[in-house]
Amino acid sequence: MVNPKSDSVSTQVARLYDTYPFPPEPLLDEPPPGYNWRWKWTAAHSFCTGQKPQHEAVRILDAGCGTGVGTEYLVHLNPYAEVVGIDLSAGALAIAKERCQRSGADRVEFQQVSIYDAADLPGTFELINCVGVLHHMADPVKGIQALAQKLAPGGFLHIFVYAEIGRWEITLMQEAIALLQGDRRNDYKDGVQIGRKIFDCLPDNNRLKKRDRERWALENHRDANFADMYVHPQEIDYNINTLFELIDASGLEFIGFSNPDYWSVERLLGQSPELMDRIKAFDTDTPPHPKGDRRLYRLIELLDPEITHYEFFLGRPPMSRTDWSDDIELLHAIPERHPCMDGWPSQAIFNADYQVIQLNEPEWAFLDACPNETDTAEGDRKTVQHLLESTALSIDGVRKLFEQRLIILSSGSL
Repeated sequence: MVNPKSDSVSTQVARLYDTYPFPPEPLLDEPPPGYNWRWKWTAAHSFCTGQKPQHEAVRILDAGCGTGVGTEYLVHLNPYAEVVGIDLSAGALAIAKERCQRSGADRVEFQQVSIYDAADLPGTFELINCVGVLHHMADPVKGIQALAQKLAPGGFLHIFVYAEIGRWEITLMQEAIALLQGDRRNDYKDGVQIGRKIFDCLPDNNRLKKRDRERWALENHRDANFADMYVHPQEIDYNINTLFELIDASGLEFIGFSNPDYWSVERLLGQSPELMDRIKAFDTDTPPHPKGDRRLYRLIELLDPEITHYEFFLGRPPMSRTDWSDDIELLHAIPERHPCMDGWPSQAIFNADYQVIQLNEPEWAFLDACPNETDTAEGDRKTVQHLLESTALSIDGVRKLFEQRLIILSSGSL
């Protein structure tokens, strides 16, 4: 049962998003442009397990869907899935319904339901998306536990929450606006007006003004974005230590950050063998995981304090994982071109993270020989070994394509 404080916060949050529906992206009469691989079941499953899923007729929950920007992608990117979107704000849900109707995203059901009450939803979900929501709840632990209850065995929960280090200037401005609002604190239009006046008045070299101009101005010219950032009635920002307290409370397994390149210490300290040797000592802890990893993550965020959020996957066992380190297993795998890549068939393409990848001739030839997910019947698909016989790519080159998220793999018969 939700406590009165949680209920009060939920009411205030709903009022904010009824006043400023969020996200405020325009409605389109066509599918949304581009992709987010985290919202594509086959791509997310491949990231979390190393393998393509055995089925795509899954149930997906968009928890805290707002105006349906993510929900719309979930429907269009997963043509065989059943999608459910829930949110507190009736105003935001009305826009979400119109958004999906206009773009043809018709396989979705919207409900005005709190995440706290997610347990009342029928059935379970193989994929739950919860982006930018838990940190706005009075009790994020109850929130994540409610979502965990609805996650099917072998399913994945994708979460996005704020990081305190990179949002330091934001929290200062939030408090300043609240002080000037006084007893009008819950008047969100007044808060936006006061906040904009503060930024107008501050000297150009002021740190808060500079940070907003350099990092957030392109988003915050819209009042809905400004309100969500600076006058939100509830926000909890995390660091690695408090983040993993939240994760541990879920009872789920931490799979990994969905922006793994950021969490590579080599990009920060790789030029120093001495420092890298000291970092290796993190894994001598007992047990070595996850404590060693958490110390490493904490070191990274301390050394690169630009981080403004964490995005990661949790999973409910049993989950079979494959890293394709075994040559025989990889040779018998069946490859496909990754469903989230752009620019193909050029040799300069965007991978799933919109990073530009320059393909050499053997890499291009291998990808060209791979089907995409709709090209051929399952029985017609060739193994890695078959494709290597007709191209000049090495088996390590196949691993590189997989690591760059240009192919997905499924196990073949040995």
